[in-house]
Amino acid sequence: MELRGERECRACGTRWSYYETEGVVCPDCGSLRSVAVDEGAVHTGGDADLDLSDARAAVDEEPLDRVATLAAEAARDYRRDVGFVSGGDLRPLPDEYLLAAEVEAVGSRLAREMQVTEAAEHYFLTLLRVPVDGERPGPDAVPAELRAERGLAVSRAVDAYRRDLRTYLADVDGDLATAFSAIRAHQKRVDALDGDVEPRTAERLVGAIRDVYAYLERDDEAALVRIEQRLPDTQ
Repeated sequence: MELRGERECRACGTRWSYYETEGVVCPDCGSLRSVAVDEGAVHTGGDADLDLSDARAAVDEEPLDRVATLAAEAARDYRRDVGFVSGGDLRPLPDEYLLAAEVEAVGSRLAREMQVTEAAEHYFLTLLRVPVDGERPGPDAVPAELRAERGLAVSRAVDAYRRDLRTYLADVDGDLATAFSAIRAHQKRVDALDGDVEPRTAERLVGAIRDVYAYLERDDEAALVRIEQRLPDTQ
């Protein structure tokens, strides 16, 4: 959608960006009387932080299914609030969003499991620590019993980004349209298998959608070639 992001308070004259606050209430005086003072721009969502602190705090106090539920809910809330086009500016797909999609998928799975393997529990707890400790686990770290959740998480993240891209772009044709088609076909294959693909196979989707960003934002012509190389089976 297009939103007019620059606002001015009629009560005190303060100006602020709706894209930053996502509100029409004046940040200085609290007045609801404000008006837009700029042209509209594509905006699909604002900034948000993936807050898994409640789930981490519950690890030593609550059963695993409760911790998993808390984590999945926090990840779902984050994904609901985040967009990839802010005030007309396209953003890259961040690892934080990929992590949130995986925490949601894995957490939802473990919350309903009667028995959870040690490997699955350890991996889930590792996911919870990523915002504190660093990088999202690579494909080789994914336990076999959770590879479907990894695949579905990647597919959902790529689909969300692809949808925002279609909102951001006025037209898609030529080589870019071919790249979009390859990404969509690969994603549909992952979905058809309920995410149960090799994690490295799923990860190629991440590289491909990030190549689209590189092509659009940095005029990286080689990015479209890289997409063909990443997804050769969808051509």
